[in-house]
Amino acid sequence: MQLEPNKFSWFQVPEDIKNLLILAANNWENTSESEKYIHQALDKTGENTDVLVAAYRFFYYKNNYSLALQTTTKLLDKIKELEQLPEEWQQLKPILVNRKEDPQIRLYLNAYAASGLVLAKLGAIEEAKEISARVKEIDAKHDFGAGILLDILTHPAEEDD
Repeated sequence: MQLEPNKFSWFQVPEDIKNLLILAANNWENTSESEKYIHQALDKTGENTDVLVAAYRFFYYKNNYSLALQTTTKLLDKIKELEQLPEEWQQLKPILVNRKEDPQIRLYLNAYAASGLVLAKLGAIEEAKEISARVKEIDAKHDFGAGILLDILTHPAEEDD
């Protein structure tokens, strides 16, 4: 399947970056080749949130959880910088609650929940539980999937009879 740049007019990145991401998709079966294009796109854009999301998804679906986590961390840091969010959870939580419908805050919550999933995949279960519990407190509509992950992580293992 070959993708074309003009089919992604909604994706707000320069054409050369869009082309690199399309090359990554077109070379999906060749991981080293497709990863090269993702890294080039990241190098050229710095910390563009759209490209960071694309890179996170790429690394996650390629089962490269350490790079998925690095990318998610960069995305969270970028949004914190753009939105001038505090580091401490006790100060951050009320802002997230009050602004959870804002697109950048929704992206932050999605990325934060995703970091919990990736941490669980990497075996950092306690950290994954903490992140999932935090997002679940804010997520009354269950938009971010943190409650499901928390249930999975806290459900006792079934015993074989």
